[in-house]
Amino acid sequence: MKIIIALFLSFISLYISAQDTLLWQFKAESGIYSSPEVNGDCIYFGDNGSNFYALSKQTGKSIWTARVKGAIKSKPCVYNGLVIINDASGSIQAFDRMSGSEVWSFAMDGEKAVDMWDYYLSSPVIHKGIVYIGSGDQHIYTLNAENGELVWKYRTGGVVHASAVIHDEKVLIGSFDGCFYAIDGHSGEVVWTFKTVGDRYFPNGAIQKAACIYRDKVIFGSRDYNVYALDVISGRGHWNYKERGSWVIATPLLVGDNLYFGTSDTHRFYCFNADNGAVQWQKDLNMRVYATAAANNGIVYFGCFNGKLYGVSAQSGEIVFEFQTAASHQHYAQLFKSETEFADGVELYGANSKEVEQQILGLGAFLSSPFIEKDILYIGDANGNFYAISVK
Repeated sequence: MKIIIALFLSFISLYISAQDTLLWQFKAESGIYSSPEVNGDCIYFGDNGSNFYALSKQTGKSIWTARVKGAIKSKPCVYNGLVIINDASGSIQAFDRMSGSEVWSFAMDGEKAVDMWDYYLSSPVIHKGIVYIGSGDQHIYTLNAENGELVWKYRTGGVVHASAVIHDEKVLIGSFDGCFYAIDGHSGEVVWTFKTVGDRYFPNGAIQKAACIYRDKVIFGSRDYNVYALDVISGRGHWNYKERGSWVIATPLLVGDNLYFGTSDTHRFYCFNADNGAVQWQKDLNMRVYATAAANNGIVYFGCFNGKLYGVSAQSGEIVFEFQTAASHQHYAQLFKSETEFADGVELYGANSKEVEQQILGLGAFLSSPFIEKDILYIGDANGNFYAISVK
């Protein structure tokens, strides 16, 4: 009993200290899957209700809000005086970053969601004045960032909701067709492609989010349960790791020679050696991690679908920081009986999977990736709360 009480008091102390680090909170009109972009004194992000926000970094007060045609489930990017976004109507729009007035827009050939776990859209990435972005119409588009005019587009065999990585003038991006593409950024010609292995239940081996670059490797996860490390020049394999029973959606975070990422159905958070794929440590959780982590002062921060934001030691994986949403704090015990187990009777993929998924999102699930600047972490949750949290 003494051990149980001590553990309980330790948990309460951690919860209270973490909640005390909240600097400000902003309430959006709808859930936030969009990851924030911080530029100057402004924070930019969108919500699922088609609202795009510019907030004061210091106070969290609204500077301006723009209304678009579709849900914003991607990260905006800033270029010169513009902030550029992608929304679920299939439209790319550029706004004046100070006033919020529209400067240009470009209509792609439509958008679509593959399934209920296809939570994200491709985020615009800019390189040398060109916007690179994927679309639900199966294309990869390049646009002039100043005026939105089409430069070239390339059709893949599936929905493209991953974001591009630009390396050595090549566009590196995956598709739901299970192929990873290296495309010449200037001409739009394919340099090489790699087809994921696939799995019995997920034969396409869909690639849902962006890759990362480590030295001579491009590294990404797939719905065929694998993490792949390919030669960035040739597309040939360096190593792969099979996470049996789980998609790997999250874009790996690279810190030094280590990769940090979470998994879907095995509910783990990993640290890998980026060079050879060896597992350094793993942390067992009770729910998915889809978003990309962020690092600050030796601590890796990541959000989980259970409504908790964790900070773990980059070296050991030990939890040293925890922030829990109010909704998660209130309803956590209805869904989970421990930090690694669901409550009795809760079945994630049973007959009422849609209802359970909504309950989980209602905890204030973190699908947004954290952004850290000057020891302040910015992140949104699935209930539409946007937080500024001190991680000093």
